[in-house]
Amino acid sequence: MTAQDEVLGNQSTKNNQVPTGRPCPSRTMPQSLANVAVHFVFSTKDRKPWLRNAELRDELFAYMSTILRNNVDSPAIIVNGVEDHVHILCSLSRKFAIMKVVQEAKTETSKWLKRLSRETADFAWQGGYGAFSVSQSNIAKVRDYIQKQEEHHKRMTFQDELRELCRRHQIEIDERYIWD
Repeated sequence: MTAQDEVLGNQSTKNNQVPTGRPCPSRTMPQSLANVAVHFVFSTKDRKPWLRNAELRDELFAYMSTILRNNVDSPAIIVNGVEDHVHILCSLSRKFAIMKVVQEAKTETSKWLKRLSRETADFAWQGGYGAFSVSQSNIAKVRDYIQKQEEHHKRMTFQDELRELCRRHQIEIDERYIWD
């Protein structure tokens, strides 16, 4: 019996057979499977309204979707936001860490915005981000929430929204360090 068998509570086997005398099934999985939806939220640096132009936002969100799909194998379900922040709902790749997915989305879109015009040459995203797991049964609800960002932010600030998302997902935040 191997140490792994002991930890897993497996009974020892003789000649690769389970106690009933039948052959043991393989203990390896031939492929890696994942279906993980993640809701990302991050703002512009100091929550400046860099994205107030709706046409610019639409182009940015389309480009961000392309980056997520092509660069980090994490296809966007929806990307939307308002003048000072973005929400992404995507299917997270099993090949890339959360940090890498966000880094790629922020870095590539920031470079794109800086090259776009003189007015966006100083654009920057905030340093941090929020990442929230989404169950398959809640994808439609989260997609609808992200789709209605403009309407939603007539009543709530980005800061209050992020506080509420963190509360719902049981993430403690330290207000001294979360806003940049």
